[in-house]
Amino acid sequence: MNWKSLTLTAILAGTALASPASADQLDTVMNNKVLRCATFADVVPFAAPDPKTREMAGFDVDLCNAIANELGVKAEIKPVSVEARVPEVKLGRVDITVANLAYTQSRAEQIQFSDPYYLAKEMLIVPVDDAGQKKADYEGQRVASTKGSTSEMSIKINKSEPLTFQDTASAYLAVQQGKARGMVANTMTTTKFVNESKTKGKPMRMIEEPMLYQPIGIGMAKDNPKLTAKINEVLRKLDADGELNKIWDKWLGPNTEYKMSRTDKVVPLSELKFDPIP
Repeated sequence: MNWKSLTLTAILAGTALASPASADQLDTVMNNKVLRCATFADVVPFAAPDPKTREMAGFDVDLCNAIANELGVKAEIKPVSVEARVPEVKLGRVDITVANLAYTQSRAEQIQFSDPYYLAKEMLIVPVDDAGQKKADYEGQRVASTKGSTSEMSIKINKSEPLTFQDTASAYLAVQQGKARGMVANTMTTTKFVNESKTKGKPMRMIEEPMLYQPIGIGMAKDNPKLTAKINEVLRKLDADGELNKIWDKWLGPNTEYKMSRTDKVVPLSELKFDPIP
């Protein structure tokens, strides 16, 4: 074989190796018949091990399974830490992240977001006997949250001092122990802790003024237009069919401890009025 043949062979080999990398992630999902979903490792009611079965369960787990079902593939749940939600999908270790993932400008520079499926709030809870009434009262004060979360970002935006932990339970414990003046998390989590505090530990209350509004969507690696379009299509179908509300009511609805109703619809991010955080 002469040098020209060797060169051509090398070029063809290189092209063959490069082709799979340029394929849209949707093709990989459909070929493997598996949708790899990153969820929280232990954040109730989104994703946490079931006490009885030890299987992962929660709103995000059910949503991942519903999306996989619409695609005709199997869902593979991969529990990750709060701060790993973006890197896992960015590095291709999972196909999508379904973990109460809020849109931020910095995250949007790293990954692709789906159309939001609800607009969440970051809420501050404090001991009942705390004198503060609005978020401005906590400027310069130490406030607990999970590390790498939008809760932490909202604390910084409020000019408070974040004290971060790997999970919400540890952040809440810090407030109970007097290590932080309050704690910030999503509405569902803070509602749960306030309810629990009525019978256990130091009684807590919620500051009515939200620390932050944030659209929640599904994260995917950039430059996968087919996957992005398909996930948006599936979310709109689940919304129109009432399946999203069904999953919501199961974990967060009026008959749960959170007593929340979902009034949002799956719409493009551009149609929402909010101030994106950095």
